[in-house]
Amino acid sequence: MKKTIENHFKALLFVVVSLVFYSCEEFLDRNPTTEISGPTFWKTQNDADMALAGCYSRLNVNSFNYEGIYSLDVMAGDANEGGQSLGASSTGTFAMGIMESTSGGLLANIYNDCYRGIASCNYFLDNIDRVDIPPATITKYKGEVRFLRALFYFNLADFYGGVPLYTSPVSAEEAKVAQSSYDQVIDQVLLDLDFAIENLPNTGYSSEGHAVKGTALSLKSRVLLHQSDWAAAASVAKQVMDDGQFSLYQEKWGDMFIAKGQNNNEEVIFSTRYLNPDNSSQQDIRILWHGIWNPRQELRNAFECVDGLPISESPLYNRDNWKENRDPRLGQTMRNFMDPAVKESGEVVEFAYNGVSMTGLMPAKGGNIETLPIDYSTKSDHDVILIRFAEVLMNYAEAANEVSGPTPEVYEAVNRVRTRAGVDMPPLPSGLSKEEMRERIRNERRVEFAFEGMRYRDIKRWKTAEVYIPTLVEPASQLNRSFDPNKHYLFPFPQSEIDINPELQQNPGY
Repeated sequence: MKKTIENHFKALLFVVVSLVFYSCEEFLDRNPTTEISGPTFWKTQNDADMALAGCYSRLNVNSFNYEGIYSLDVMAGDANEGGQSLGASSTGTFAMGIMESTSGGLLANIYNDCYRGIASCNYFLDNIDRVDIPPATITKYKGEVRFLRALFYFNLADFYGGVPLYTSPVSAEEAKVAQSSYDQVIDQVLLDLDFAIENLPNTGYSSEGHAVKGTALSLKSRVLLHQSDWAAAASVAKQVMDDGQFSLYQEKWGDMFIAKGQNNNEEVIFSTRYLNPDNSSQQDIRILWHGIWNPRQELRNAFECVDGLPISESPLYNRDNWKENRDPRLGQTMRNFMDPAVKESGEVVEFAYNGVSMTGLMPAKGGNIETLPIDYSTKSDHDVILIRFAEVLMNYAEAANEVSGPTPEVYEAVNRVRTRAGVDMPPLPSGLSKEEMRERIRNERRVEFAFEGMRYRDIKRWKTAEVYIPTLVEPASQLNRSFDPNKHYLFPFPQSEIDINPELQQNPGY
């Protein structure tokens, strides 16, 4: 059942997108032309489905997929960029606090990718009423697209603060406006999500890749958490929990991040979808071969021993074998650089990484050993999970703890994540204070969502980035990383955007 929407993707990606949706011009690439508004399109159910798939397809070439989320974890201090690259667009450079408006790379890609998605959504919303299909179908499709637009705008606001706000297609001249405030952008995000919540079906994974009510509610809980609106965030997360459409995966935890564990996976609330051969990714190549990302020991040390104690307190910790008696998620998140790969058949193969790990560690999460040996022809179709039920539980626990302290409901939410089949960690100890529970929740988020692109965003919203990041030492240079709280909580606007739009004011410090 993995993937009916990709059938639409194939048709759109290789016909409509390439021909009409986007031009090669920098601005028009984010603002589609009106060529498909002619008499041959926006007429039938198939036209609507293709256009909807075009909006979803923007997720497939987006900075929040496997490469982008690993890059964010480099910036969070959970990994290093392999090779200690210090090029202008290198994530390793950004992690050292060297960010400029001309840097390019991730700093510009998030901005451009999100606006391309927004342009596709606005174009869809401006034309879908012309299609001769039932009004209820049109309303549902609008709900899906407004969810996508909310996702893109929330990502923009989280990384750049206030940004130009467009809710309908604009020309190049009309796009030359100053940024709206951060609060105005978040207001629009919540408006879009409320529309989606009201108009999307309340179903689970059987939606086969489409956003549903629980998807929009889950994203809303994340957005409200980022606003420190604790009561509202807890309430929205609790609605997803009570609706019962999603639950935790009960098989081997690491299988959730590769294709074989993703079919009908009731934990997956929303993901970027891939399907071989036409809509494939290079995820296995990147994780199991290139060695681009090297996990840091700080992340490795954050995983508890199987007795539920940190390694600094547990008598089970073995300094000579970091894998022994540890949280099962640890060995499914990272491995030693020299470890062999053992397939399910028992065959032992080599990883044959392209470079040596700077930290002695390599990522395991999201890589399928069964694909080895790998070359450039290897195609992956692992979906990239963007929202899953474990996050909803952790959102609820964090928000509810901030409101009322460590109530039984807070304990239950965290313990559901820790004690599920496939993880089987002990429950949290009773008697924690609000502050102690806060720290346990933060560490649980770190280990549960490692290499899912959430840690950097978490330490920014907690305002701990300015304290933690400067403590990190780069293994090659032995220099400390830098994080300037006066500028680094936001990315700079790409200089190319400042040049195009003179109304856009650069973020402070850049």
